[in-house]
Amino acid sequence: MKNIKTLMIALLISGAAFNCSDDDDNAVTPIGEATIDFSGTYTQDDQMGRPAINTVFSVGDSQKNTFNTTVPSAQGPAFQSSFETRLLALNGAYTTNALGLNAEDFTGVLATDVLSVDLDGVTTFFDGTNVLTGRTLADDVIDTELLLIFGGPMGTDNPTLTTDYVAGNDKDFLTSFPYLATPH
Repeated sequence: MKNIKTLMIALLISGAAFNCSDDDDNAVTPIGEATIDFSGTYTQDDQMGRPAINTVFSVGDSQKNTFNTTVPSAQGPAFQSSFETRLLALNGAYTTNALGLNAEDFTGVLATDVLSVDLDGVTTFFDGTNVLTGRTLADDVIDTELLLIFGGPMGTDNPTLTTDYVAGNDKDFLTSFPYLATPH
């Protein structure tokens, strides 16, 4: 009996070792009946760390496409000055925003289109206190961006321009994965 147990353990270990592999270089991955071909060259066509930023601040289709394919570490130096020109065209009275950022500093933040995340604090795009520490599905990103562009130093300037008048999602988000609201 002891020999049978030893043989079974040896077979299980051999089977596990045989089935485990570090061969992840396969070009084709089966998914059910279909396969996905991962061979070839891929390029980045779009990015959206902060929604509407490249839509509002990129000038013309050629700059928008260039912005979308520029790595974030190169976006600030490449686009900050054109973003600042666009900001001042949208709000000629801009001095600082509710974050205390002048036009150059604010557009430097905007031009690097990444979603910052605070791993130890509150996750929110803006909750009145915490700003750009992440994003939840219910965060009103567009209102926050409008407030920072048109709201002035206290966030109270131009009240008709600091909201899109959409109070929230039309359906409640789920409390478990995948969290998105159910479709209509």
